[in-house]
Amino acid sequence: MSTVAVIDYGMGNLHSIAKALQHAEPATEIRVTADPAIITDADRVVFPGVGAIRDCMQALKTSGLADVIASAAAEKPLLGICLGMQALLTDSEENDGVACLDVIQGRVRRFADHLTDGAGQVLKIPHMGWNRVRQQPHPLWESIPQDSRFYFVHSYFAVPDVSERTAATADYPTPFACALAQDRIFAVQFHPEKSQTVGLQLLQNFLHWDGTA
Repeated sequence: MSTVAVIDYGMGNLHSIAKALQHAEPATEIRVTADPAIITDADRVVFPGVGAIRDCMQALKTSGLADVIASAAAEKPLLGICLGMQALLTDSEENDGVACLDVIQGRVRRFADHLTDGAGQVLKIPHMGWNRVRQQPHPLWESIPQDSRFYFVHSYFAVPDVSERTAATADYPTPFACALAQDRIFAVQFHPEKSQTVGLQLLQNFLHWDGTA
């Protein structure tokens, strides 16, 4: 039986993501855990998270999970979600600057204040709600129509150093990277567990993905 470790470092709605993963693939064993041994032994790893990046990085370093995540990302399929995606980058400008895991080279930036859409309407920060996602070719988009809507809640976004790492973009109001792909890593800014049918399809694709493009 395939096993998936959902990393528990005290930040994130882990029940929702674990439930969605189980629904996407009932035969898979889902283990919500902070145990490095279980994470190391799992076939796949999910790295979720919500909240502040400083708290996230402090929790990862205190628990010893920072090194475990970096090692897992080099060895097996890993899915980063929301704050988990941001933590994979080099650093974030949140909280006056925070060093992150530097697994994917790049920065995390905040949306500018006073953004407006094409009609002149002010856009609120955080970016919250459904938004269309424009995909780049990758196995995790299989059976998901182009421009499908996914659910977002965030004030910061990833800017990878290498543009080819961008696996999808969304607009708010200008394009930003909402999915990154690098080797065995796939990371998304949106919440697949809250994104209904297309979110479950992405999770199912991840559970069948062998880590190759």
